[in-house]
Amino acid sequence: MQDLFNALGTWNWLILGITLMLLELAAPGVFLFWLGLSAFVVGLASFAFSPSWQAQLIMFAVFTVAAVPLWRRFALKSRGASESNPFLNRRTDALVGREFTLEKPIVDGSGTVRIDDTIWRVAGPDAPAGSRVRVVKADGASLTVAIA
Repeated sequence: MQDLFNALGTWNWLILGITLMLLELAAPGVFLFWLGLSAFVVGLASFAFSPSWQAQLIMFAVFTVAAVPLWRRFALKSRGASESNPFLNRRTDALVGREFTLEKPIVDGSGTVRIDDTIWRVAGPDAPAGSRVRVVKADGASLTVAIA
């Protein structure tokens, strides 16, 4: 085992780093990437100076522990992108409060309205085609409207 640690060299760290990063592609979870990055950095540092195997293992441990706050900072920044568009996966909620023109009249509480390139079912008080309605509630693929 001592010979294995003595044989640790620059290329071994670089290969380990690339291998861990490739494994991250096979089993994504954003965990192996940071270990691979740490191993890669140790390999690059070993090119600059030739540390002992103990120093290499300590560097790997320090870089791995330092990668956790780096990952958290990166994750928080990427979460901010989704906060800039709060309706990203809830498009119907973005329609609430907007006004549209009825395409087909609301008869017995049911009608349709065209929004962009989609025809939506609407529920609300009876109204003739061409009336302006305001969306008051979104429920799945059905919108509840009121006369505007």
